[in-house]
Amino acid sequence: MSPVLRRSSSSDSDSESQLSDCSSSSSCGDEDEFNKRIAPNWCAHRLIIERCGFRLDTRRDVKLWYQHYWESLISQGYTVTKDLPGYTRACNGSDDNELCKDAGLVSVKIEVMVPALTLLQPENLFRGTRCKDGTKVVIKAVHLRSREYDVVRYLSSPSLRNDPRNHLIPILDLIEVPKDDLVFMVMEEWSSHLIPETPCTLRLYLGALRQCIEHAVFMHSHHIAHLDISIRNMLTDYRSNYAYIDFELARRFDGIHHPRIRGCRGTEVPPELEQGGVGDPYKTDVWALGRMILRACSLTGYHVPELAALVGAMLNPNFEQRPTAAVALKSFDTIMSCIPEARLRMSSGCNH
Repeated sequence: MSPVLRRSSSSDSDSESQLSDCSSSSSCGDEDEFNKRIAPNWCAHRLIIERCGFRLDTRRDVKLWYQHYWESLISQGYTVTKDLPGYTRACNGSDDNELCKDAGLVSVKIEVMVPALTLLQPENLFRGTRCKDGTKVVIKAVHLRSREYDVVRYLSSPSLRNDPRNHLIPILDLIEVPKDDLVFMVMEEWSSHLIPETPCTLRLYLGALRQCIEHAVFMHSHHIAHLDISIRNMLTDYRSNYAYIDFELARRFDGIHHPRIRGCRGTEVPPELEQGGVGDPYKTDVWALGRMILRACSLTGYHVPELAALVGAMLNPNFEQRPTAAVALKSFDTIMSCIPEARLRMSSGCNH
């Protein structure tokens, strides 16, 4: 389903320059004022968001969320503790209708491991609910002329949204507020755990990796580089669907046949950029995908020796010798087709 666009605005992609300086601390490009993270006055925009059919989380919502979460754990035989900081914050107030920022399931898992940690969502994010059906959402505020909005709006367009290779997180609405130069991107709330099931089968694990590579192929075919591919920017809906988020560093290179970049600050930075040199944005994504596969193997406990040669090629120090994402996907499919069915059904007992 394509998002409702409240107001159209012009594209802000840079197609003239062959070399893009990505040394900005906030995004790839020179327009820091447009691409840096913003902290909107959520209370001031609460009614605008509600008129579009979404409700920001209140203290009441957060308390109910924790209560339902604990009930689910108890039903599974777990012992729960109710002194988590997220729940305590929601209780520290007399007005249950007051807005309350909470990071949800991610915060619960971290607070269980580190009880003293106080975790809040970044100021540009707020959890909420779609009023008509109770669907949980995450709302992200970005500048109206940011590259992130340009890329997300483009990938969410009707002509691209239904492409099976498109694994962008579902965008339910794009709420523009021109007077404040911002837009609220309303996304479905998915899990930050790449492989939620424990144990999971090798087929499910490889299927998750395949979707991650496939979306890179899709983006590159439309002259877009994500430039911050990592496990933390991949989500799942617990139904074997996986999605990309966080396009703050993403760039469109329309009309540029051989784009080059330097200075990007993604999670997985290839050696050519880390050393201050020039790189290929698409091969930067390929490097990051190779690193992501290694990290995913470590987290899940899966050892897939068949992937070693492919990952090695993706992590070639010379970016010109790395395969394209499309070639990597073709090789990945060949590898997966050669793994015996019995092995694909095997499970890993590792917690992730």
